[in-house]
Amino acid sequence: MTMAMQSMQAADREKLHTGTTTIGLVCKDGVVLATERRATAGSFIANKSTQKLFRIDSNIGMTVAGLVGDAQVLGRYLRAEVSLYRLRRGATMSTEGAATLLANILSGNRMFPYYAWLIIGGFDLKGGHVFSVDPAGGSIEDKYVSVGSGSTFAYGIMEEGYKSDLSVSDGVDLALRGLTVAMRRDSASGDGYIVHTITAKEYKEYSEDEINKRLKALKIPLPPTLP
Repeated sequence: MTMAMQSMQAADREKLHTGTTTIGLVCKDGVVLATERRATAGSFIANKSTQKLFRIDSNIGMTVAGLVGDAQVLGRYLRAEVSLYRLRRGATMSTEGAATLLANILSGNRMFPYYAWLIIGGFDLKGGHVFSVDPAGGSIEDKYVSVGSGSTFAYGIMEEGYKSDLSVSDGVDLALRGLTVAMRRDSASGDGYIVHTITAKEYKEYSEDEINKRLKALKIPLPPTLP
């Protein structure tokens, strides 16, 4: 690999820190995954209803930041591999297994790297987990993770409000607060919320009405309605 190619890849990886805010939280009874909806191309708002949070299996979800095409490919790839695992083993894949698989996919594609930074969250026999998986294939588990240009603002809220005994319901509120602050200060984040929760009982995708009720209770202004 030439120095020029390495420099281009390094520059592109830096760009992954712009354009979104994604959050993953481990709670005492499950996991919360949340993102906002804005997609940008430089200073241009390319889309206001972008899907950045994907259900991978009944116990695993994934948030994405980076190039839309790469993120979608990785989502399809991981969903297919997890489905094959379930068919062959008769059981769901662990969260760590899914994060390791995704990390291997990223690290094994050096010549044409995927420009995407992801959060894998899930609930399995060992409880709830969230992993940050970077473009080079690094996989790091933590109690709470944020990725994207608005992540520094989201971390400020999570550092203050996160507790290990946080319930999933309270975790959803904390994630909404973190996204709200990020959207106020980061121009590349905005246009609404997406929230999923994963517990031993269910994988839940929150409706817009459910999110709006929580925003009202938190006294957070509702996002503008898209035409």
